[in-house]
This record gives sequence, C-alpha cells and structure tokens, in this order.
Amino acid sequence: MQFFGFRVLIKRIKAIRFMMADKSVPWWKKGIIIAGIVYLFLPFDIIPPFIFPFGIIDDIIVWALILWYLSSELDKYWIGETPKDYSRKYRGKNVVDDVEYDVSDDDDEKKAD
Repeated sequence: MQFFGFRVLIKRIKAIRFMMADKSVPWWKKGIIIAGIVYLFLPFDIIPPFIFPFGIIDDIIVWALILWYLSSELDKYWIGETPKDYSRKYRGKNVVDDVEYDVSDDDDEKKAD
C-alpha cells in the first residue's frame, strides 16, 4: 500500500474515528493517536509555532510518523476488511441460507406451446 498519496493520507485520517470507536483495538494504539492530538494542540513543541513555516512542519512530521506506524491498523477501516454485523438488522427474522431455486414464468411456457 502506498503511503505518500494525498488520497491515502486523507482516508487514513478519516479512518482514525472508526479505529478509536472499535473496542478490539489495543489501548496503546489509541494512546498513540491521543498523544498525537495532545502534541498538536500543546503550545510546547520541538520547534515553536511562532517560527511560522517550521513550527507547522514538526507537527506534520509527527502525524506522518503516527499515520505510517498505524497504517496497517488504519487500512482495515477504509479498505473494508472489517466485516459488517447484520445481527441487528435480521434479528428475529427467519433467514434461509444455501437454497437453490429457479424462477420460471408459467405463462411464457404456456404461450410457447
């Protein structure tokens, strides 16, 4: 999977919300995201924000490293590897699996005769 594509970065950023909501993701991976958000809004950076172009670059580098480190986890949420849970939609309904059937129109068979 490519990393530096603009669309890929946007999709991974959007996938953060779904990763944080998933209870099966380990707490330390969620902690990395929270630490990145805290670093983004913290006034104490490696390079101070009042040095205009360079103050933003350190935040971008930190988030690029976070997205790179969690790329395999984030890709699960926008590629669609997580199976959908249909248990609520079909709760209490009879669903028949593995049935073979043919649809035929009796009127067409009678007209052909």
